Amino acid sequence: MVKISETSMQKHIPAVIVILALIGVADAGFLTYEHYRNAIPPCITGSVFFTDCGTVLKSSYATIFGIPISLIGFFHYSLLTAVSVIAYVSKNQRAKLMVVILTGIGFLTSLYLVFLQLFIIQALCLFCMLSALVSLLLFILAQITYTKERKQLAIMFFSFFYRYFLKPRFFRIDPEMMHNAMTSFGQRLGTLGIAKALTAYALRYEDKALEQTIAGIPFRNPIGLSAGFDYEARLTQILPATGFGFQTVGTITNLSYEGNPRPMLGRLPKSQSLMVNKGFKNLGARQTAEDMEGLHFRIPVGVSIGRTNAKKPMSQKESVADILKAFSVFEQSSVHHAYYELNISCPNLYGNVTFYPPKNLSDLLKEVDNLRLSRPLFIKMPIEKSGEDVLSMLSVIAKHQTTGVIFGNLQKNRNHPALVPEEVKQFPVGNFSGKPTWEQSNELIRLTYKYYKKRFVIIGCGGVFSTEDAYTKITLGASLVQLITGMIFQGPQLIGAINIGLVDLLKKDGFTHIRDAIGSRNS
Repeated sequence: MVKISETSMQKHIPAVIVILALIGVADAGFLTYEHYRNAIPPCITGSVFFTDCGTVLKSSYATIFGIPISLIGFFHYSLLTAVSVIAYVSKNQRAKLMVVILTGIGFLTSLYLVFLQLFIIQALCLFCMLSALVSLLLFILAQITYTKERKQLAIMFFSFFYRYFLKPRFFRIDPEMMHNAMTSFGQRLGTLGIAKALTAYALRYEDKALEQTIAGIPFRNPIGLSAGFDYEARLTQILPATGFGFQTVGTITNLSYEGNPRPMLGRLPKSQSLMVNKGFKNLGARQTAEDMEGLHFRIPVGVSIGRTNAKKPMSQKESVADILKAFSVFEQSSVHHAYYELNISCPNLYGNVTFYPPKNLSDLLKEVDNLRLSRPLFIKMPIEKSGEDVLSMLSVIAKHQTTGVIFGNLQKNRNHPALVPEEVKQFPVGNFSGKPTWEQSNELIRLTYKYYKKRFVIIGCGGVFSTEDAYTKITLGASLVQLITGMIFQGPQLIGAINIGLVDLLKKDGFTHIRDAIGSRNS
């Protein structure tokens, strides 16, 4: 497996952790021995540093239920020594995780004990302070050395917190209101350097095995946020910290649109799905471009373009012209976006304009070709069409200046087996994301890779709730994977969890890099 290169010092840190743990054993063991022989260890006493081991070790804080703190420390350091040796010798992942947990517990306990000495007992024990120093060094070294395990622990904690505390409360709030609140909150976090740093420290996982350069664009990992969530470009500054490898803003249209009549968004928990009926709600191309100008993007940011949604009928020709105007706004702007998506498959728009028939699709793409776009172009595809229909569309797309395709958009079949009928009845309008899109998305990825793997970059989208889901799309032929619904149901820590899990699955299957796994099940 490809790994970030380690310095000679980093390679020896696990051994240093073992040595420090042994020092902790010796220190705590000595204090325990002195305690049970009712003696005070030799300790420098002075007014400058108010050191007085006797005052500290004879205080009421030196024992818990009659058990000396030093004895608890002795067992703590002994256990830490054992798991540190296992982690150093066998590279056992569970042992590494235990090192992170135990050093964290030791660090927090030492903070509390130092606080007691400084502010409550008002005396210092040099042997206790040695233990505190050892705990601090162990904590720092474990954080540096066992990065993956540290992030796994943080993700496990956040997953538990989201599932049992945040999600039950969030899901009691109107979904559209909740969405607006969370994007506003994310936008605010993106302006705070400390918030981004802490989020990245806890959740973002990077490994060279996940890095790719596609169409000249460097992707740090293959997991992206799909169009349809950040349609006001609020989250471009915070998403890199959560672990996303890329994101798509939009879908953006030439003119602004306030969204379809409510409900625009609904939850189907049993179906693991969202009802979506926004119809390209956005601020319009010009306003969005102005908001994005001057921003620095740490990950590739794409812009999804579609036709303006309006109750006033728009002809096929007018729709094409409208789309071209939206592209032109971004082409003429100073926004540092990396790619475009052309969304031809939103099922929640007014009118009968369609770009599915080969002739209509060809007419649109000819006009887009004439723009000579400065960024790669991906086409957002429908999933309700048959394989034959999709292949017909792909044969047209292949003749134009397109880099790849995205499979796919929402599920229109309200009788789909993945949908629970009782939940669907709650929403007479809209179409469905999440697990109802899973099977057909995968089938179209497989089909496209089989016939067009040398022509198109494939982005898989639909029903990704886990590492295994993302890996399935990759092994069927997707170079990149997008999601929204899985993040809403599982929590934002899902992104880091998927990236960590992908590295493990690559290693399990004998791959050294993510590119080796692309299409591996589709031969």
